[in-house]
Amino acid sequence: MGNSRELIAKRAAAELTPYSFVNLGIGIPTLVADFIDEELYTLHTENGMLGVTSVEDEAIDPFIVNAGKLPVGEAIGASYFSSADSFAMIRGGHIDVAILGALQIDSKGRIANWAIPGKDIIGVGGAMDLLEGAKKIIITTNHVANDGSPKIVDECTFPITSERVAETIITDMAVFNWRGEHFELVELMGDSTIEEVQANTTAYFTINEQLLQEGNV
Repeated sequence: MGNSRELIAKRAAAELTPYSFVNLGIGIPTLVADFIDEELYTLHTENGMLGVTSVEDEAIDPFIVNAGKLPVGEAIGASYFSSADSFAMIRGGHIDVAILGALQIDSKGRIANWAIPGKDIIGVGGAMDLLEGAKKIIITTNHVANDGSPKIVDECTFPITSERVAETIITDMAVFNWRGEHFELVELMGDSTIEEVQANTTAYFTINEQLLQEGNV
């Protein structure tokens, strides 16, 4: 299957509509920038920059970083502003898409991505605001946790970040879209099968009819 993180990021990039304002979360989401035409999309970071782009090692400025403290570059026309203004953009509904990671996603479409019980908590960061303010939410994550347990579950056991529903989930096994009351499996990733997805998902979901007809079980 190759590099599953890059596979997920490339598929997430294909979900974007040109000329969107996009916020990329920490982890897999940051890789999405490698698969988009920066002339067609404007990347936003909640620490106060609009017009984020990649940067070569020799051009790194330690004072220009994204919300995950990773070095970034300035796209043509980039602008800087306070973190308060950046969050006002998010809360005001001016971000078209937020691509976020997740610890768990439940059958109601809610995500948990900021705290693991029993472990030190740094803080929720911008995840809560992005879930409430962005027009569309795309979740990118491995299908199972490091211990092999499902991450798409009937009910989250980790603290919920928001009641907002995630419209799309992209994992190394599958792509799901929210269909009003449940998720629908619409695409298989890599060489995964429907049977493998079912075995590693405890949340209820339906299967796209065309996918069934293709005989991927």
